[in-house]
Amino acid sequence: MNLHQPELASQWITLLAAGMLVIQLLMVVQGMLLTNIRLFALQSLMLAGIAAIIAFFHGAAHVYVVAGLTLVGKVFFLPWLLNRQVRKMQIEQEIAPLLNSSASMLLCGGFTLLGYIVARPFTSLDRLGNNTFGVAITLLLTGFFLMFNRRKAITQVLALLTVENGVMLAAVALTTYGMPLVVELGIFFDVMVAVMVLGLLVYRIRETFSSMDVSKLNELKG
Repeated sequence: MNLHQPELASQWITLLAAGMLVIQLLMVVQGMLLTNIRLFALQSLMLAGIAAIIAFFHGAAHVYVVAGLTLVGKVFFLPWLLNRQVRKMQIEQEIAPLLNSSASMLLCGGFTLLGYIVARPFTSLDRLGNNTFGVAITLLLTGFFLMFNRRKAITQVLALLTVENGVMLAAVALTTYGMPLVVELGIFFDVMVAVMVLGLLVYRIRETFSSMDVSKLNELKG
């Protein structure tokens, strides 16, 4: 397999991006927290694969760094950390979302259509990965919807991470094969710190309310 052939590299990138979108939709309807964590790890693995193909095709060393950080941080470390939190608190099932699965999938279908409409002007760019911009927009929209629709703090952390995956995919699709390395590293470590802080917050919510339902925070109003 010669990834220096643009058509073959583009096909692999399109396949991996489509896989990321399918996994995002599965996370929207999936109620098991541990399964959602595994789905996020698989989505991140596909993102790392896209970055590695882009880096190999263009000889972009800084994109290799991003692919490696994604692999270590989002495929192994963060899923391990979140999995540990879920098992520690012994709450593995998501409570009823605000919208049921049918309504959620219908809305996400609309997000997918909107993402490709917005991305259409950019598909004419002569750049490897430009056809993934529609997927990136859809990941952003569905990630924000997932944060709104779910009430468990762990799921909202996962939603934040999928939004960041969408940002990184958009960076590959629109910029010169990734943002400057210092920007990418800044975003990556900001997300890592945010997840660890949110992990502590989740633990405190669980200890105070015996639940991870963030709506319980309304009870703190005086």
